Amino acid sequence: MRALIMAGGSGSRLNSGEKPLALICGQPMIAYVIRAFQNAGCEPVVAGSSKTPMTANWCRANGIAFCRTDGRGYVDDMVQAVCSLDEDGALFVSVADIPCITAEIIKTIEDAYMANGKDALSTWVPAATITSCRESMPYREKIGGIEACPAGINIIRGDHAGDEQDEFRLLLSEPRLSLNINTQGDRERAEAFLWQNPPP
Repeated sequence: MRALIMAGGSGSRLNSGEKPLALICGQPMIAYVIRAFQNAGCEPVVAGSSKTPMTANWCRANGIAFCRTDGRGYVDDMVQAVCSLDEDGALFVSVADIPCITAEIIKTIEDAYMANGKDALSTWVPAATITSCRESMPYREKIGGIEACPAGINIIRGDHAGDEQDEFRLLLSEPRLSLNINTQGDRERAEAFLWQNPPP
């Protein structure tokens, strides 16, 4: 399965240059996400915009497929990227700022998607697991009666990328998905976690 990694935002809150290339334990944040998808058997493709030219250069230097979007916003850029890939099957769509994700988590998400039979899947984490960085993930919904936040990793049908898709909401109590990097505080927490729990 392909994995479209969205890397076109400016990351102004992080204030450290292009967000996908922000260093976490000495490595670009996006490298962790790409490696996890590769280890899960997926084909990563990075989608960037004019706001992330160095990320495009980094992808080229590291042999990672890259597609350019117009930078009009996450959803518009995602639809544009999926259409440019001419993808008519299922594919992952992931943010680039979840460096603690692992191949095992990705496979769990993929298995859940294959089992539920719906066109799309969104992944959520309990809000209680991210109280230390509540300002970074303000959006909340109730999933199975539990207040939850989106984890930023989804599966959609490429041939219906611009349409509303019947969606299964997967709630995972997974600390690694709770470390979404939007601020310097988030970055410090992710570094502390990865020093103690390096990716497999």
